[in-house]
Amino acid sequence: MKIVLFFKRLFFPGLDLHTRCRYRFLPRYFRTGPIYTLDAGCGNGALPYAAYKRGNFVLGITKNPEEVRKASALFSAQCVDSRRLHFKVLDLYDLSELGHRFDQIICSETLEHIKRDDIIIKHFYDLLRPGGMLHLCCPYAKHPAHHINRIDQPENGGHVRDGYTLDAYKSLLEPIGFKIIHSTGLGSPLLVYLDNIIRWIRNTRGGDIAALLPFLLTLPLQRLDFPDPPVPFSLYVQAIK
Repeated sequence: MKIVLFFKRLFFPGLDLHTRCRYRFLPRYFRTGPIYTLDAGCGNGALPYAAYKRGNFVLGITKNPEEVRKASALFSAQCVDSRRLHFKVLDLYDLSELGHRFDQIICSETLEHIKRDDIIIKHFYDLLRPGGMLHLCCPYAKHPAHHINRIDQPENGGHVRDGYTLDAYKSLLEPIGFKIIHSTGLGSPLLVYLDNIIRWIRNTRGGDIAALLPFLLTLPLQRLDFPDPPVPFSLYVQAIK
């Protein structure tokens, strides 16, 4: 177990290049200082940890108990202050149960899995203090990897829609009262190509161990990836209440 945690810390936030891309670029938009941040759909804890490093008090939620267990173990091993970064099992439909308001909310690569995204966005609005910030990142609906005309898919863990465009974000956020103040595309063709290679090796050639050397070889090329390619893999918006 200690060896596994050592390698998780060493290669944090993991071998998924899109997760690494978001961890590299999105935190520059996070507010700093002793404010209260919610990460709705926290995954492996990368973005909650990024907010923690900016001085935030952070709660990461997911409906997956295993993600909570792994993230809690990882950051406990790093001696992270559990009073400022902790994780909780909670379905996003039940956000109103939190009974606490936040200065900013992060929701990355999660909303495309949820049928009633309008309900979740309303929860976000209600949970934010006046002037609070929403950081929303989802697949860009027009990227070839996503644009397969998914409409009203069952909510079973996969994508229920292709993703979002900037117009789709506006239609979702603005009627409730959010104002989008910034947008950025993430995931260049180079990053997508490299991630596909690493993902194929992980899935067909022996998991993370087999993919480790190819991953290390791609590190210099990953640094060539920059925001706002013509057709991004994901689309991030920053919205204010």
